[in-house]
Amino acid sequence: MSRLGRKPIDLPDKVKITVSGQTVSAEGPSGKAQVVLPADLSAKVDGKRLVVTSKGTSARQKAMWGTWRSHTANLVEGVARGYEKILEISGVGYNAKMQGDKLTMALGFSHPVEMAVPKGLAVACPSVTSISVKGIDKQLVGEFSAQIRRARPAEPYNLKGIKYKDEVVRRKAGKTFVTGAT
Repeated sequence: MSRLGRKPIDLPDKVKITVSGQTVSAEGPSGKAQVVLPADLSAKVDGKRLVVTSKGTSARQKAMWGTWRSHTANLVEGVARGYEKILEISGVGYNAKMQGDKLTMALGFSHPVEMAVPKGLAVACPSVTSISVKGIDKQLVGEFSAQIRRARPAEPYNLKGIKYKDEVVRRKAGKTFVTGAT
């Protein structure tokens, strides 16, 4: 049995869950979304809890049970509170700004780096060295944040580039110079 799959999902007061066949729909203060479970899994609402159950006992079905239970829990959390990733930019002349529905960044290249913001995400630049990515889909928020970071990851010598707010980049020592020792 999957230990994570057996664990029920507690539903917040503001979240409304609807299960129809393999589709689990959730609606809350942050928006509404849905997830479609594989054929060998089912879900049901039991009071203030959502329970995902497996119809089989094979190793693959047990693995999928825990995985899809986590996807469903992320769905509930997303519509209840939403997800946010904050990225920081460091480096002389490095900055970011929103221009319409595009994120434009100056990252030391000969050209600005532009990224179109996907539907379902809210991207803001509270300052020129900070980027905030918000949304109800955990996977989409994480993926777009990773794409932004991938444009210029923080390098370990001068720490110039883009990093997550809580990320720690280990500094490396630069080259050392030894004078005329023989």
